[in-house]
Amino acid sequence: MGILGILKNKIKVAKDPVAYWRKQGVIIGSGCYIVSNVQFGSEPYLITIGDNVRLTENVRFVTHDGGLWVARNIHNEYKNADKFGRITIGNNVHIGVNSIVMPGVTIGNNVIIGCGAVVTRDIPDNSVAVGVPAKVIETVDEYIAKNKDLFVNTKSMPPEQKKEYLSKNLK
Repeated sequence: MGILGILKNKIKVAKDPVAYWRKQGVIIGSGCYIVSNVQFGSEPYLITIGDNVRLTENVRFVTHDGGLWVARNIHNEYKNADKFGRITIGNNVHIGVNSIVMPGVTIGNNVIIGCGAVVTRDIPDNSVAVGVPAKVIETVDEYIAKNKDLFVNTKSMPPEQKKEYLSKNLK
């Protein structure tokens, strides 16, 4: 693909990432928010995303095992071998900035994946998982209970009002 084709794709992704990635084969539920620089890898058709999923900056999905590169060069019988895994994301999931989801992983419903996590194993429903490799650290209910005093209702505020509110009230 030439430079013009690459630019056209970047514009399409920026305009409507959900529509673009559906065309590439990703199964995406309703109410999803996907930023334009999420990377679905070389086999996007192996990825299924449920409803109300948010994929933030630089989230990456890897559907194949690149380590086979080494085996191909050591053993002739693997010269043409590949190894793939489907990725399934449940409903009501948030995947934080710079996270990576590896092949064969299923992330359950009502899950928070922290920033920078590398998800190498399945994550059960109602969990918060962080780290490299990602590990479950608490339930979503525990997360809410621990943080509810820090929650502020700013989602419906215009940007200037939000700025003023946070400037005055955030310690």
